[in-house]
Amino acid sequence: MIYIKNANLYDPQPKGLHHLLIAANKIIAVQQQPIELPKGLVVETIDLEGAILAPGLIDAHAHITGGGGEAGFATQVPVVPMSDFTSAGVTTVVGLLGTDDTTRSVENLVARCYGLREEGMNAFCWTGGYHYPLTTLAGSAKRDIVFIDPIIGIGEFAISDHRSSQPTFEEVIRLASEAHVAGLMTNKAGVMHFHLGDGDRKLALIERGLSETEIPARVFNPTHVNRNHALFDSACELVKQGCYIDITAFPEGSIGQGYNAVEAVQLAIERKLPLDRITLSSDGGGCLPDFDSCGRLVHMDFGRAQTLVDTLQQASNQGVALEQVLPMLTSNVADLLKMQDKGRVFQGADADLVVFDQNLNVQDVMVLGKWHKREGEMLIKGTFE
Repeated sequence: MIYIKNANLYDPQPKGLHHLLIAANKIIAVQQQPIELPKGLVVETIDLEGAILAPGLIDAHAHITGGGGEAGFATQVPVVPMSDFTSAGVTTVVGLLGTDDTTRSVENLVARCYGLREEGMNAFCWTGGYHYPLTTLAGSAKRDIVFIDPIIGIGEFAISDHRSSQPTFEEVIRLASEAHVAGLMTNKAGVMHFHLGDGDRKLALIERGLSETEIPARVFNPTHVNRNHALFDSACELVKQGCYIDITAFPEGSIGQGYNAVEAVQLAIERKLPLDRITLSSDGGGCLPDFDSCGRLVHMDFGRAQTLVDTLQQASNQGVALEQVLPMLTSNVADLLKMQDKGRVFQGADADLVVFDQNLNVQDVMVLGKWHKREGEMLIKGTFE
């Protein structure tokens, strides 16, 4: 058992000083008054002395098996070690395939999820990748979601991008309906997570899906919506219709003609968008290429989970309240993905927690009741780290 005292609790809304008791991977008590424990009980007591305690971050877009390969086989990004996520406060990750859904497979992805779980982290994944027909494991997206535990939806399926399979409206809608129905059957997310490129069609396929079908808006989930200004403007209209949109925390210098994550969040606040339907993700391990108008690669970077923490810090430095940004990394993601025991701090929730210092540096990270990081030192790492 672990007794956490004097935490400045964000659940993810600010709640002031609270005390928590952790046992059997769960939060079993959260209260303002000190918790009285029976004498003789063996408890690890941690006094946070007013440091910020928040839910563990949920990164719903990461290339856990490595991304890339868009400038030859030598540019494939290696498998991402667990501590790249946990050191940045990410306690739950959702892995995916991107451009390379040929040499990388859903089998690789599911195996990596199980590996991360064995190492102590919460891990899930999307089925498929950029292209149609989808790369699947059980023969269809619906079967993958229904029968394979870590798989919660379809993604990242590419549209408005020269690297996509140029899918038709009918193909996209057929997949979205599979995701939706499989989600209903399993109480999983049942979401279709769309990669958006810089193509002029932007969100037209999704907009048409909303106007011409009965599929709920939450099923259509576009990411990278801040990669250019026109796309972000279209995404702002989409979120008003009930869709969740995902902002990518691109590394500094790799955004090109778009908005960085903080700029996108500030615009969402200024435009009075429903902030509870906006999420942030890292594209961790993913290749972040910059192509010219002829499709030639001119520059390459890759995503890192640390950019999520960088975004929190930069937003705070620019006057954005923590309680406006933090839900985009916690409760909003949990709601979209139907992870009822994650993304918030309450009695009965999974004990996934992160402690920030006054500068929003990650000091402590707990995953399922175990400290992975304590006072800035990594205590648990991946098998081959």
